[in-house]
Parts: sequence; C-alpha cells; structure tokens
Amino acid sequence: MEDELLAEKFAQWTKSLSDKSARISIYQHIRDIPYAIVPELRDPRTGPSDMIRMNMGSCVPKHFLMALMMGELGLPVKYVSYLFNWNDPAVKFPPVLKRVVKNMPISAHLATKINIDGRWILVDATYDLPLKKAGFSVNESWDGVSDTKNAVTPIEEVVHESLQERLSFSGKRVGEYTDKERSAYSEFTKKLNYWLEELRRR
Repeated sequence: MEDELLAEKFAQWTKSLSDKSARISIYQHIRDIPYAIVPELRDPRTGPSDMIRMNMGSCVPKHFLMALMMGELGLPVKYVSYLFNWNDPAVKFPPVLKRVVKNMPISAHLATKINIDGRWILVDATYDLPLKKAGFSVNESWDGVSDTKNAVTPIEEVVHESLQERLSFSGKRVGEYTDKERSAYSEFTKKLNYWLEELRRR
C-alpha cells in the first residue's frame, strides 16, 4: 500500500488477527467513520486517506478504502453500484429534508463485493451506528463470511469489472443531471450533513 497513512491504519486494524478477524476489523473501522457526503473525497487516489484525516465520508471513499484494504488481505474485490431513490420512507427525514428529497435524482450508491471462500459477498459499510435511530439501514455487525445488508433499497444492481468502469459509470450519470437536480443535490447534501451531525449529538 503506497499511501503511508493507509498503510499505518491497515497495520493497526489487522495486527495479530486471523484472516477472518482482520476483515471484520477493517469493516468495523470503515463503518464507524461518520457518514457525510463530501464531493471532494470521490477521487480514488486521495479520497480514502483524506476521509481518514477528516473523519467523515460517504459510501464512495468508504468503499474505495474497503477495496484497497481487502485487496491487501489477498481477497478479490468488485465495485457494485446500486441505483436508488433517496426518498426512502424508512428514513425519518425532518420536514426541511423531506421537501428537498422529493427533487433528488436517482442516485448511484457504491458498495463492494468480496470473494470469500469462492463466493462473492456484499460488504456494505456505509452508515455509522448512530444513524440507525433515524431509520437508515445500518449493519450493526458482520460475521466476516455472509452478506451484509445493503445500505439502500436498490432499483438496479450494476457490477463493475474495474475501478475505471465504476468511475465512467458514475461520471456519466452525474453528467446527465438536470439543473434542477443539481440544485436539489447541492441543497440536500448540506442539509443532510448538518442533520446527521445533530443526530449523533443527541
């Protein structure tokens, strides 16, 4: 692992652990990074280490980091996009967000599938534990061998054969947003991040 900070974290999170315990530890540490949408962290080269420095990040840098670290354990990894609608009735959005979320475009959630013992397993570390009380799909634990819950209710699954394929897919989708959708996304992001911080303080 070329990045010094990531190499240091990998060593801390996996030291003296069995293969199974190491991947559970990596998963838990990434999941526990507070969820926030930070567009600057979407670069796969810098996003994971900047996320650790900032101690916040969305599904994108979290799963870039997941892929890097699981790869260090010698496990094959694939990126998977899930198209979804932010207007999820399970999430208890406050009124100010309910108004904005109705105008949000269909988004592309990023997770990873990891080959463990010959099976491709969904490993989704998106939401940190305090967000469960607001109805987010939080994985409270992972056994290291089974599928986790998906953080979103998927409309469609798109499996990418490479990182570049995922980047092209995401870039194309964002490029197709209308001006109204871009404006809604910008407003939603700011208000969502603020609300999530409030939730954690309660």
